[in-house]
Amino acid sequence: MQYRKDKSGNDLSMLGYGCMRFTKKGSSIDIDKAEKEIMAAFNAGVNYYDTAYIYPGSEAALGEILERNGIRDKVNIATKLPQYLIKNSKGLDKYFEEELSRLRTDHVDYYLMHHLTDVGVWEKLKDAGIEEWVKDKKESGKIRNIGFSYHGNSDNFIKILEDFDWDFCQVQYNYLDEVTQAGVKGVKAAAAKGIPVIIMEPLRGGKLVNMLPEKAKKVFSESPRGWTPAEWAFRWLYNQPEITVVLSGMNSLQMVEENCKTASEMEAGSFTEDDFKLLEEVKAAIKEKEKVGCTGCRYCMPCPKGVDIPGTFACYNTMFTEGKRAGRFQFAQTVGLAKEPPFASQCVQCGKCEQHCPQSIPIREKLKEADKALRPLRYKVGISIARKYFFRKKKKK
Repeated sequence: MQYRKDKSGNDLSMLGYGCMRFTKKGSSIDIDKAEKEIMAAFNAGVNYYDTAYIYPGSEAALGEILERNGIRDKVNIATKLPQYLIKNSKGLDKYFEEELSRLRTDHVDYYLMHHLTDVGVWEKLKDAGIEEWVKDKKESGKIRNIGFSYHGNSDNFIKILEDFDWDFCQVQYNYLDEVTQAGVKGVKAAAAKGIPVIIMEPLRGGKLVNMLPEKAKKVFSESPRGWTPAEWAFRWLYNQPEITVVLSGMNSLQMVEENCKTASEMEAGSFTEDDFKLLEEVKAAIKEKEKVGCTGCRYCMPCPKGVDIPGTFACYNTMFTEGKRAGRFQFAQTVGLAKEPPFASQCVQCGKCEQHCPQSIPIREKLKEADKALRPLRYKVGISIARKYFFRKKKKK
């Protein structure tokens, strides 16, 4: 296993264990199976284990497994504050103490504000007293490092990044998400500040393995490298020195073995020109199903009315490359939960965006198509309810 440094100079394994996808046995986690997989990863050198309050049974299972094997102090636990459940400052301690109990520990090594989507969500937490709370927990040693996980656009990511003295951050990033979510812009901004970057969804929930078009599979299979599609995705990430840890939701010994092998072999900067060219061929094969030829360059932005043009098109394209549900969920998460409404319905047909689009996309026309597809009535209602919940005003006490 290879390691990269955190902000304090501590070694973190390049492969992190994502604990969201433990195998279920009936309605509960198959803890004996999970134990074998976690211990295989631990014995291979993995020292970063990521869970969250809302992953059913995950924190408790991880805590039990670490205690059973006497390895709590030999690993780093990362878990998350369910900020969307916080009503006031009292809720901060309530959920945190419950997490410590589940994890059978007296401290969390890496603690994240879970699922920030916009600077407005972070402002809500500040109103609830999060800054003073974090200071207290760090001084007491109950939290060693503080960070946030993020789903939104790169501009808001950078605003949150610069608004607090973060120890690390966690973003969705893979070879298809270079210009969506925090994107390469966000990853480089964090690295420039010396903030470790933890990667989630390196395979887009397995879709970069299980839902590849036949043409993409053929490109991979004909490569002399002999790497699996998963290896290509992980190696692309490890090639970037800005990346500290890549999480994988492993639920088989085979996955553990393959991913540990990749993290033991790949060095930053070792991708060749041919490697990059191959991935461009794969991306082109995936994108053949897309409806809008948007590259995410953002030359069309900012929209005078606040419409998130590239974000909307990215989600619209996902509907045709991964499925309607995937595209709509992505939209709800990354666009629908921005504090300032960014919906295509706000477009006033001024046409300024089209004057700057290098791809000459008929943006106004395509925005109407995308909005109709992404926001059928039930999704409009659901997003509206979620927005009221996420951005409701919090009381300090």
